Amino acid sequence: MHTVGTFTFESVDDARTQYESVGPAAQTVVREVAKAMEFDREEYDERVTGGVVETARDALFANLLEVRVGSREEFDDWRETYDGAVETVGHEDVDRVVWHAGPDGEAVAATFQNEEDAAVATLRRQAFGRLYRDLVDRS
Repeated sequence: MHTVGTFTFESVDDARTQYESVGPAAQTVVREVAKAMEFDREEYDERVTGGVVETARDALFANLLEVRVGSREEFDDWRETYDGAVETVGHEDVDRVVWHAGPDGEAVAATFQNEEDAAVATLRRQAFGRLYRDLVDRS
């Protein structure tokens, strides 16, 4: 078993703080991409909305989530000790699993056979949507 990524949280407040911290990086990424696409000032003002920057922040945050990658047996061993709900997608007869536990007693997992990078990327999007979106949205 191994992990990829850096963000794991002890509390919802920790997750919110980290989410807020990637906001400036998201703004910089969007600005630099718009510059590389040669947006003039008018096009930038028209096309780069708060929603665009928020999407970039969501993607950065999700992409940095720590994900565990292991065999079915390693996942089953972890699940036996995890005191929370786990939503698992995929086929139960697949050999490998990726998973992430959120700060509030819920986790997501997905099975995969060969494409680890794709499984990790998919799980991170699922984790953000299922575990974090409502936690970090304060509006």
